[in-house]
Parts: sequence; C-alpha cells; structure tokens
Amino acid sequence: MADLLQRASAWLEDQRTKHLTQSVVYQRGTDTIEVLATIGSTVFQIDDGAGGVLRIEARDYLISAADLVLAGNPVVPQRGDQIRETQGRQVFVYEVIRPGDEPCWRWSDAYRQTLRIHTKQVDLEATL
Repeated sequence: MADLLQRASAWLEDQRTKHLTQSVVYQRGTDTIEVLATIGSTVFQIDDGAGGVLRIEARDYLISAADLVLAGNPVVPQRGDQIRETQGRQVFVYEVIRPGDEPCWRWSDAYRQTLRIHTKQVDLEATL
C-alpha cells in the first residue's frame, strides 16, 4: 500500500491532468503521440565563462510519464524531440533543449509521475 504522501501526489497528478492541461503532440523523428500537458517555464542562470551570466527562459511542458509512449515503448525526452502546440490557426513548434549544463528534463514530483520538459520555440506554422 502506498504511503499517504504518495497517494496525495497521485491525486494531485490526476487533478493536474483533468483541469490544467491542453493537448499537444510529442514527436521524435516520425513517431508522434498526442498527450495532455501543463505549460510552464523555468528560468536558468548560466555562467558564460567570461564573468557574465546568461539568462535562459525555457518553455516547459509537464507530461505524465505514463503517457509518453512512442512506437509502443515508454520513453523519456531527448534533446531534439519536438512538441507541437496548436493555438487557433497556428502551430507553435518547440524543441527539447538542454540549457547549459542542465538536463533537458527532470522529474516534477518525488514519485516520478510527471516529466518537466525544457523547450525553446523553433518554428511557427499555419494550419488550414
């Protein structure tokens, strides 16, 4: 039996998925899957090696790990994967990035239910 915090975390994940998500398309090569994602952001401060600090703001997608299945296999995000987000008649294309020395994704909760995926916009397409 799961502990109280694990049950509460599962309940919160269920509520996030039901009430705080929109449909996006996750793509790796020719494999795609439509998943529900919560959209957020993370600001990274990265030392540029010359005494300055670079500020990078990534658009984050929170996706249930159980939903990220490509070609029948559960996967974790990889640099270069894309997320396509439709808003009205436009499709915003975001690429999974690795900001500085940071990983391109991390767990968003203690029980490894939710992936927080860091991206940047690389294209904008019009829909028909």
